[in-house]
Amino acid sequence: MTILDSARAVADAEGDGAVDWDAVASAAKAATPPGSLDLGPGEADAYAADVRDARGRIREVSGLDFDVPETVELQTRHHWVDANVATFRRAFEPLNERASVLPGVARALNTATTAGALAFVSRNVLGQYDPLLLADGDDAHALYFVHPNIVRVADSLDVDFERFRRWIAFHEVTHAAEFGAAPWLPDYLESRMEAGIDALGDGDLRTEAFDELNVAMTAVEGYAELLMDEAFDGEYADLRRKLDARRRQGGGPINDLVKRLLGFQLKREQYERGKEFFTYVAGERGLEGASVVWDDPEYLPTDDELDVPPRWLARVPA
Repeated sequence: MTILDSARAVADAEGDGAVDWDAVASAAKAATPPGSLDLGPGEADAYAADVRDARGRIREVSGLDFDVPETVELQTRHHWVDANVATFRRAFEPLNERASVLPGVARALNTATTAGALAFVSRNVLGQYDPLLLADGDDAHALYFVHPNIVRVADSLDVDFERFRRWIAFHEVTHAAEFGAAPWLPDYLESRMEAGIDALGDGDLRTEAFDELNVAMTAVEGYAELLMDEAFDGEYADLRRKLDARRRQGGGPINDLVKRLLGFQLKREQYERGKEFFTYVAGERGLEGASVVWDDPEYLPTDDELDVPPRWLARVPA
């Protein structure tokens, strides 16, 4: 498929809802090459081994009891788009009953915007721990690695591919640890997501639900960064430095604009702000003391506490 096919998929968006999700998938995949899943001998097993080793090491360091998905999925960019279209479809289904995301915004524009966002992210995402929010069925979580992106970024950063692959595996497994330690977390995120999306349908862009969702995800990303540094079983200083630089770097004015529109700036702030909070807390109470945040939703930091960690320490028992 080509960019022209992508435009046609958007133009042919059908139905009465806010977004034509089939057109989103077609357009997003048309706008970006899938990349190769041409794996070397034993490479799929190496991904699985990295995940197993990460689980054991993170359990040992954190004391958290958790599981990882039974199947590790190696994806192309197109596979990742399909998986996330399914998530978006579940999350935004209430809006499809109201015909538009914002009053006066056309269905084709909603479809095009969503497709463009997924196409852009699919070219940048490396791995994803997916708690499968709002999903029906027995599968509680999934773990994806976008192999062509990992290969490309390892090459662009001039780092050893196998070590970089292992680093990404450790990072995603830290998220599995968080959700395993906090069985209440999926319901907490789902409820805020649903409330925020419902408000969007009424034209309300700034809601308490989205604020709470952002604070929770800042805690998720920040704790993962802290645990990552404690658990990784190899040299990582250069990886941390280069990945932090990659998060900050631009790619020209168009890329910078797209990143801001898609919340990439917010994502970077979640990493940095959350890491600073948990570094302070762990310095006062150790990693085990920082892990208390997952014992109860009341122990999540507030927005103010993220910037002033002593307030959290005064409120939450050791």
